[in-house]
Amino acid sequence: MNLSDFEIRKCDSFGCGHFGASRGSRTHNGIDLLTPPHKKIPSPVSGTVTKLGYPYGDDLSFRYVEITQQDYKYRLFYVNPTVAVGTEIKQGDIVGLSQDLDKRYKGIPNHIHFEILKDGRYVDPTPVLLVL
Repeated sequence: MNLSDFEIRKCDSFGCGHFGASRGSRTHNGIDLLTPPHKKIPSPVSGTVTKLGYPYGDDLSFRYVEITQQDYKYRLFYVNPTVAVGTEIKQGDIVGLSQDLDKRYKGIPNHIHFEILKDGRYVDPTPVLLVL
């Protein structure tokens, strides 16, 4: 299983799922990949799990997994981790289970958010899906 098996979220009443989509005063820094809750989520790359974080300071039930490979950080949001910080993983290894976004955004299509940072700058992850 690869992230390329997931469909990119189209535009809906909550916004659009592609990189660079408008989010009011900012732009979307990643892509949203449609998935039902509790689906196994594979790592897009081989690397080291460097962070298990929280996207929202007011709700610690939502999580993300960060995988580092050289100068790149790959982040998968709305994923309940099944790995620990420091774990060496291979591309395709399961890093967690998708979470149910309906608990925070009633009616939103359930998805994970995938973003890449290189040297602290956001990079369009769409081309990465094409090579998986």
